[in-house]
Amino acid sequence: MTETSEKIDYSKTLYLPQTEFPMRAGLPQKEPEMVARWQEMDLYRLLREDAAGRPKFVLHDGPPYANGNIHIGHALNKVLKDVITRSFQMRGYDSNYVPGWDCHGLPIEWKIEEQYRAKGKDKDEVPVNEFRRECRDFATHWINVQTEEFKRLGVVGDFDDPYLTMNFHAEARIAGELLKFAMSGQLYRGSKPVMWSVVERTALAEAEVEYHDHESDMVWVKFPVSSKAASDLPDAFVVIWTTTPWTIPGNRAISYSPRIAYGLYEVTAAENDFGPQPGEKLIFAKALAEESFAKAKLQYELLREVSADELGAMVCAHPLKGLGGGYEFSVPLVAGDHVTDDAGTGFVHTAPGHGREDFDAWMDARAELEARGIDPSIPFTVDDAGYYTKDAPGLGPDRAGGPARVIDDKGKKGDANDAVIKALIGKNMLFARGRLKHSYPHSWRSKKPVIFRNTPQWFVHMDKDLGGFAAGDGPSSDPSGHLLPASGEKEI
Repeated sequence: MTETSEKIDYSKTLYLPQTEFPMRAGLPQKEPEMVARWQEMDLYRLLREDAAGRPKFVLHDGPPYANGNIHIGHALNKVLKDVITRSFQMRGYDSNYVPGWDCHGLPIEWKIEEQYRAKGKDKDEVPVNEFRRECRDFATHWINVQTEEFKRLGVVGDFDDPYLTMNFHAEARIAGELLKFAMSGQLYRGSKPVMWSVVERTALAEAEVEYHDHESDMVWVKFPVSSKAASDLPDAFVVIWTTTPWTIPGNRAISYSPRIAYGLYEVTAAENDFGPQPGEKLIFAKALAEESFAKAKLQYELLREVSADELGAMVCAHPLKGLGGGYEFSVPLVAGDHVTDDAGTGFVHTAPGHGREDFDAWMDARAELEARGIDPSIPFTVDDAGYYTKDAPGLGPDRAGGPARVIDDKGKKGDANDAVIKALIGKNMLFARGRLKHSYPHSWRSKKPVIFRNTPQWFVHMDKDLGGFAAGDGPSSDPSGHLLPASGEKEI
């Protein structure tokens, strides 16, 4: 290689565009300067004046919670919306972005409660108006912080006059719209099972739940057959399996599947002198009988198959019948699409107040239940603090020592499972028991387990012709106060 060739600047042999843009963007310095320039020139006002009289382009902005600094999700959301509104402004529209904030609900209340806990303060002892004032002040602070953070993203909007759900005018409008639904007959009070955080005293959406390993008590429970479907069945038991013994007081049915083969079995030998003994007759899914009997350390023989027609006509007694003078009602068997023979017994303990599938199976069978003279109302056996209510006789307020509790304020397991298991043993209705480590829903805020419970809620009909909505079409209550959804409907 010659000395001359080493000195050639090959960049000059390329045809490159000439630009005044710097090689380095220098955004850490440029971005604050650009935002400051837009604010100094009052860019938002100039855009509104320039767009006066143009066709409107409205982007309905889902508001963020005013409860902390913004994160990458906020940045992506706001930048994309800013690109859209700017593009429509440049296309000849009056594209006005009005930011807003959601100032109500658990995300804000939880932050105030965290401050209380750090100071050893009990939220329940704080006057409600004081608590609300603190929430309002907290939201106001974070609205101001997030406003500046959104501006730093380069978002242009009406930040001087945002919409806030806590503005008294907005609250009044919300109440007014709700009253319109009430006047039109669309508003009704029903109930629905939800994931409930005892620690936070609130219902949780699926997006607010995360799953962690959890060890649960599991029990196999005997339900005595009380119908006269066949001469060899009245002294038999239908056996269910559950990992939530505390829901047994809420049991109102047993679900089965017409697609599963079931059998009537007799115990021929027992290793233990407690639990099922020789001569007892039990009904299981044939695919799960061997596993179930092995769990209880029993020997057995198959007497005969049990048909779906027999199961559909069958009625059982509640395993806690007589406890606290309650549970005297019949427990019907209902067909359910959610029943499988992958695990358990082939029967699903159905407590409509504690599970979505249970609720759906109960509501689907409502007309049939009423025709059979079975009360279709749904009990509320557990309150918002995780305690049994009067709908759980012998375990609720009438129990010696007070009501049993499912989960305590710290998210620890209460005494409800033990109380139910002891009651089942006392009634000789426990087939077997054990423990299971499995994935279980926890609140993403408190990191504590949640429970499933039916709660009274307000709903709005969105699928009925208002002109045909007549008195008597809505829901009602039974004499005990249990809510009954309108005939043929399910809450969604």
